[in-house]
Amino acid sequence: MVVCSALSLQFGSAVAATLFPRAGALGVVALRLVFSALLMLAVCRPRVRGHSRTDWAAVTGLGIALGTMNSLFYQAVERVPLGAAVTLELLGPLVLSVVGSRRALSLVWAGLALAGVYLLGSGGFDTLDLAGGAYALGAGAMWVAYILFNSRTGARFPKADGLALALALAALLSAPLGVASAGRALLDPVTLGLGAAVAVLS
Repeated sequence: MVVCSALSLQFGSAVAATLFPRAGALGVVALRLVFSALLMLAVCRPRVRGHSRTDWAAVTGLGIALGTMNSLFYQAVERVPLGAAVTLELLGPLVLSVVGSRRALSLVWAGLALAGVYLLGSGGFDTLDLAGGAYALGAGAMWVAYILFNSRTGARFPKADGLALALALAALLSAPLGVASAGRALLDPVTLGLGAAVAVLS
């Protein structure tokens, strides 16, 4: 399941990259998050009432982290090869895993994971765009926030209800930016279809 999830996520990013000429990075983020939110809300049908302020704070943090992480990552993929963007983004959770662990062996595993991802994406580092690299590193930092808020949200909401609500918030935050960036291009049927595919794969 982990391997299938990783493959699906990367295929989703690859399809998203083909959408950039049509809708731009922010337009693709908006499509991905709006379709993801609609799908998750339909499947989970989360209860909106009866939650505390602390519950909503966790969902809000997760929604902001989701929206920002995706926006930064797709801005990176628009500027640098996918392999390089993923490698730089992965630094965030790798650092978190090392900091959160109390065993020296974790450093070895984190180093091996980073080396493996670097080898897979090393072809894109020779002419790395600095802005793209910065976006990817920012996405990695937001990935850390996503992991932390996802843990809190999962502890406070049943099943995937918290994630569905967070995706709805992320979609609300990203949609205006996508519309301002891509405009009517987002209404093209092919663009909508590919955006839905990105949402399902990712």
